[in-house]
Amino acid sequence: MGMTMQELIAKVGRGERSAKDLTYQEASSAMRLLLENTATPFQSGAFLLAMRMKVESVAELAAFTSVAREYAAPLPLPAELNVVDIPTYAGKQDSWHVLLPASIVASAAGCRVLLHGYDGALNRISTAAMATRLGIPTDFTPDRVAAQIAEKGWAYLDIALYHPAMYRYLELRKELGVRTFFQPVARLLNPARAASSLIGISHPPYFEKIAEASRMLGTPRVLVLRGLEGEPELSTISVTKAIELRNDHLTPMTLQPKDFGMMFEGSSEIAAPGIDAEAELIAKLMSNDLPGPKRDWVIMNAAAILYACGKAASIKDAVPLALGALRSGAAEKKLQELAQS
Repeated sequence: MGMTMQELIAKVGRGERSAKDLTYQEASSAMRLLLENTATPFQSGAFLLAMRMKVESVAELAAFTSVAREYAAPLPLPAELNVVDIPTYAGKQDSWHVLLPASIVASAAGCRVLLHGYDGALNRISTAAMATRLGIPTDFTPDRVAAQIAEKGWAYLDIALYHPAMYRYLELRKELGVRTFFQPVARLLNPARAASSLIGISHPPYFEKIAEASRMLGTPRVLVLRGLEGEPELSTISVTKAIELRNDHLTPMTLQPKDFGMMFEGSSEIAAPGIDAEAELIAKLMSNDLPGPKRDWVIMNAAAILYACGKAASIKDAVPLALGALRSGAAEKKLQELAQS
């Protein structure tokens, strides 16, 4: 017989010196109690806060994610489509959403992309909100998302429509006032069970753990970035730390603009201009009407996505593919195609 939620809380909530990590099996049991609403609201809140104080282990993160996957079927996509999974849960406050145009450019260059996230980050503008402002639907059912990836090579999946139980706990952050382990678990969820993922994380304790948990979960290829504001983005104003999981091997990386033939830029080039102005900015970038630092930022991040999905041997080698998609008009056409969905 498994442990009760009271026993699980007691194990992880004993304080800084006495708290113990859960075993993989215990963490799995705890996640089922949460997702099935077997635990009371008080127990759920106590467990989440106790785990936050203790800090989750790699095995706990992997177990939580594995169980979460049991409660939502993977998107019906054939493995040969070679989709790259990109979670986008942090939202933006200080910088504009380069991930959105970069992912569309990567799709125009031949990569099939699944973005998944939600529109509930506190005091932040989500990728979904920006996509909607550009006319791109973000409320498709999981089956329709799968169909769009197969037909058009790019889609956004709302976690609330895909995994309501996960969404409910992500929303709980508004009541608790702090993040819980459901934030990193959402990033590891990989709804399409894609062979490659591009994951952004801002909290230092999770940087290596996300990579290690991905390996435990069996994802063949993952690029984890210490991205701006927690999103999976390379920076043009600072060095970006990264860890690549490939062939069951973890490789630390340090990435900077000069690695891709670009320059460090000032913070004004990435500053958020407001949602309406940003929509206009992205439209100009996609039509290749705005050469310069902002376009370089899009190209660099599109190249990272193309590398993650195996279209080039390195991020640098993927830069010409991204630039070609912009110059040829393929990126602008892709944006128009998605907006007509």
